[in-house]
Amino acid sequence: MTDLPHRAGEALLMAFGMFWQVAWSLVLGFAISAVLQAVVSKETMSRALGHAGIREIALATAAGAASSSCSYASASVSRTLFKKGAALIPSLAFIFASTNLVAELGIVLYLLMGWQFMAGEWIGGVVLVVILSFVVRLTYPARLVEEARQHPEPGGGHEHGDTAEAGGTVWHKLSRRDTWVRVAQSFAMDWSMLWKDLLLGFLIAGALSVFVPNGVWQALFVKGASSWIQVPANALLGPLVAVLSFVCSIGNVPMAAVLWGAGVSFGGVLAFLYADLIVLPLLDVYRRYYGWKMAAYIAAVFYATMVVSALIMDAAFNALGWIPGQRPNMQAEMVHFSLNYTFWLNVVFALFAAGLFLLARRQPMAAGHCELHAHHSHAHGNHH
Repeated sequence: MTDLPHRAGEALLMAFGMFWQVAWSLVLGFAISAVLQAVVSKETMSRALGHAGIREIALATAAGAASSSCSYASASVSRTLFKKGAALIPSLAFIFASTNLVAELGIVLYLLMGWQFMAGEWIGGVVLVVILSFVVRLTYPARLVEEARQHPEPGGGHEHGDTAEAGGTVWHKLSRRDTWVRVAQSFAMDWSMLWKDLLLGFLIAGALSVFVPNGVWQALFVKGASSWIQVPANALLGPLVAVLSFVCSIGNVPMAAVLWGAGVSFGGVLAFLYADLIVLPLLDVYRRYYGWKMAAYIAAVFYATMVVSALIMDAAFNALGWIPGQRPNMQAEMVHFSLNYTFWLNVVFALFAAGLFLLARRQPMAAGHCELHAHHSHAHGNHH
């Protein structure tokens, strides 16, 4: 027990080190997302997704890749698209793309775990959408879908706001000051929705990396067993560990790094990463949005899609010889600080973020958007 304060300090240092390695890339990713939110109209997107053809699914996937990586925000946007007439498959494809194909997630994975995991996440995001489309077509619950469309809105019918202005080209919009005000507002709102997930994710990963011996993870994920046993077992178990961790979005990347360092298989780590959409708080969000029957259907479809996609990616990367070597010293790398490119990038992007926050504070959203933001922030906070 006398060692507990020292170990707690190590855990906090590890959590900060993980954040330090990726901070600038988070700012960059959310800035890109905010720009796209400010120039692309959601109403236009909803009208374009009324069918479940290849074109609509591809469009929803591209839109998701260009959106915020916050799992709660993507679930809210997907609900808005679905309730405005988008078909089920494009609505769900949007969620997978917005949490697996976004730029900031790939950058964070590259910095913490290497290009193979970045490629596994991005290529796997496309595989997830393909598998999802097949599973939903095979099991399409027509009656449940109609019930979900008519399900009463939580909190009095608020919709996720659309900050984009209709009309005009992208470059014309970017030349206007009011566009950058909306960029700053979207940037600040995304951070306000995500900071608790990020904080929780880094703290959990820091604590687990210090307090849980690697042997525990190795036993849980049957390290040393035949690959014919370990790979499927890891793919099945990875999402379940993610569900119970309560950590979603980019916040689960540090925990994935801990699992990889402990010897979990490549596919098992990918399955864990894919599963940020079925953590317990988000499952409750689906229940409030669509009713418990549709929420159960979505959870089952998502879980099956994640497991199958992880197995496909593991087999493909093994065949290509792309499985990276494990890095047992990853924990030491996380707490190594120096005046390198990470330091200077963090300084530059911290100043950039401060400028956006200041602009958002000086130009607050209109009353309707403020009420909407408060509603989503409150709902988000209730699940942590």
